[in-house]
Amino acid sequence: MRHVLSVTSECVPLIKTGGLADVAGALPGALSGHGWHMRTLLPAYPGLIKKAEARTVAYTFKALMGGPARVLAGTTGGIDVLLLDAPHLFDRPGGPYGNPTDFSDNPVRFAALSFAAAQIAEHGLTDGWRPQVVHAHDWQAGLTPTYLKIAGVHDVATVMTVHNIAFQGLAPAAMLGTMDLPLSEYTAEGLEYWGQISTLKAGLVDAGAITTVSPTYAAELMRSDFGMGLEGVMAARSDRLSGILNGIDMEVWDPAQDPLITPYSAASLKGKSANRKALIAEFGLSAVNGPLAIIVSRLTAQKGMDLVAATAAQFVEAGGALAILGSGDPQIEDQMRLLARNHPGKVGLRIGYDEALSHRMFGGGDVVLVPSRFEPCGLTQLYGLRYGTVPVVAATGGLADSVIHANVMARSSGVATGFQFHPVDEMALAHCLRDVIAQFSHKSGWTRMQKRGMKQALGWEASSAAYAALYENLTDECRRAT
Repeated sequence: MRHVLSVTSECVPLIKTGGLADVAGALPGALSGHGWHMRTLLPAYPGLIKKAEARTVAYTFKALMGGPARVLAGTTGGIDVLLLDAPHLFDRPGGPYGNPTDFSDNPVRFAALSFAAAQIAEHGLTDGWRPQVVHAHDWQAGLTPTYLKIAGVHDVATVMTVHNIAFQGLAPAAMLGTMDLPLSEYTAEGLEYWGQISTLKAGLVDAGAITTVSPTYAAELMRSDFGMGLEGVMAARSDRLSGILNGIDMEVWDPAQDPLITPYSAASLKGKSANRKALIAEFGLSAVNGPLAIIVSRLTAQKGMDLVAATAAQFVEAGGALAILGSGDPQIEDQMRLLARNHPGKVGLRIGYDEALSHRMFGGGDVVLVPSRFEPCGLTQLYGLRYGTVPVVAATGGLADSVIHANVMARSSGVATGFQFHPVDEMALAHCLRDVIAQFSHKSGWTRMQKRGMKQALGWEASSAAYAALYENLTDECRRAT
C-alpha cells in the first residue's frame, strides 16, 4: 500500500463550509481501492480533537510560527485524520477562516499547516508512516510544495488542486519572515503576485502537477476572463495541468435509500410525486402545474442569483414555481425576499442552510437551477441528476462537463440529461427557462430525461482512478529523478 498525505483546511465529516470538504472527505475511501492509503491533515479547530478521537501524538513542533504545536492522529467516518493542534493559531471561536470577517493572521495560520505537511513529508510520523505523494488543496495548503522545495526534498511528489481560483491566499510581502519564507522565493517566477505573497501561486509554480475539479475549468483557467490574474501561470504550466471531475457520495445521495424523503428510483418515480406534493406544502406554494424549480445555493452574483431575480417573474407567470434555500449577499437576499413577496404561492424562500431540507428539495423538485457565472465543478447539478431533478446550468466549468444539453439532436438521440445556457446572462437564462417549461409539458420525454440522469455514473470511481494514475506517474518521475 502506497501513502499519500492530503492537506486541506476542511474535510467532511469534521468541518465544512463548501465543496472542498466533500472532496477531501471522499478521496480517502475512493483511493483505497487503488492501493493508496491516504491520511488527511487539517487544523485542529475547536472540538475536532474530541470528534476524531485524536489521542496519538504523531509529530511534535517545539515552535511553529509563534507557539508550540503537535500533530494528533485519529479516525472519523473511516478517514485517517491528522489534526494540527496549534492552539495559538486554531483554538478560537468562529468559522475556520473567521467570523464574520477573515482572521487577520490567516496567511500565517495556513502557512503553518503547509509547513507541518512538508515536515511530515520530509521526516515521516512517529509510527514510521511517510507519504510518497503530498496532495495540497487550494491556497490554504499552497505553500506545501514550496516548503518541500526549500528543504531540498525531491523524493516526494506533489499535487496542487485548485477548487476555486478566486481565493488566492494573498498576504503582505512583509510577512515573508513570519511565514518562514526566504526572500529568494519572492520573485515574479515564484510566489510574488502584484507586490504581495500569493500562497496559491506558490503551489501552482512549485507543485509537480496541477489539477482542477473539472476538465472545462482547467481550460478556462488559462483565459483572462476566468484565471483572475493567474492565467499566465496556468498557461505556462499547461503541460502539468489536468481537470478531474468531482464525484458525489452515492450512498448519502441515494433517493432509493434516503431516510429524509419518500424513497423512489429510476425504475419507479412514484415516490417523487409524493415528495413534490410535500415540498409544495412546506414552502407554502399553491398548486404548481408547471415545473417546480429549486435553488440550493449561496445567494451571490458568482452563483448567478441576480440572474434568477431578474428572470423569475417570467418563469412563474408561465406556470413555474420556485423554492429557494440559501444565504449570502445581503442585496441578493433582499431581491429574493422581494420575489417571494411579489409572487406569493409561486416563490418560497428560506434564508440560511438546512442539510435535511436540501434533501427534501432534491427529492421533490422538478428542476434545479445552477446559473453560476463560473463553477469549478459544482455538486448541486450532480445531486439533481441523482434525484431526477433536472439540472438547468450555465455552460461553464464542471456544469458544462456533467450535464448533456437537451437540444434537438440530444433529445432525438436519447442522451439529454438537462439544460445548458450560454452566454451567462439574463436573456439566455430566460430563453432556457422557456424551453424548460415547453419540454416539461411533454411528460413522457421529461420522465425519460429524469431517469437517464439518475442512471449516470456520478460517484468517485472514474475520478479516483484518474487521481491514482496521476500519483503513480509522479512517483515514477521522482524515482527516475533521484
